[in-house]
Amino acid sequence: MKKEYKMSQARYQELQEEQTYLKTVREKEVAELIKEARGFGDLSENSEYDEAKNEQGKLYSRIAEIEEILDNAVIIDESEMLSSTVSIGCRVTVMELGSGKVLPEYKVVGSQEADPMHRAISEESPFGKALMGTKEGDEISVEAPVGVIRYRVEKIER
Repeated sequence: MKKEYKMSQARYQELQEEQTYLKTVREKEVAELIKEARGFGDLSENSEYDEAKNEQGKLYSRIAEIEEILDNAVIIDESEMLSSTVSIGCRVTVMELGSGKVLPEYKVVGSQEADPMHRAISEESPFGKALMGTKEGDEISVEAPVGVIRYRVEKIER
């Protein structure tokens, strides 16, 4: 079964732009580095050449990774989602039941857009999976390193 990469149209376009940049501008820069390093003589003891070839390997690896993602991308149309249940693209406010503390809002996103530092959580993460499909007032349990944490969904917004 192929892995699907759920994402917004905006993220899909960002990846397409990165791919274009890597295949045009960056590929020429790396080829130039290799050409330059070859001019330094003996390749067996040429650290500049090794570095340039390493950079080329990383470049091709990232290009292949982006192609895999784009080939298996599933664009999520956030406007078609129900506003009453948690799905990709919505913002969710939860209360931790143990402490009664209401946490700052989270945005549920596809795995390619996850950024926990900016409160964008993947629908594939344990917390994201527990939230998917819930409604306001629903209680969820999330397995965490400190044990099971219980939350209540307080608010869902598009």
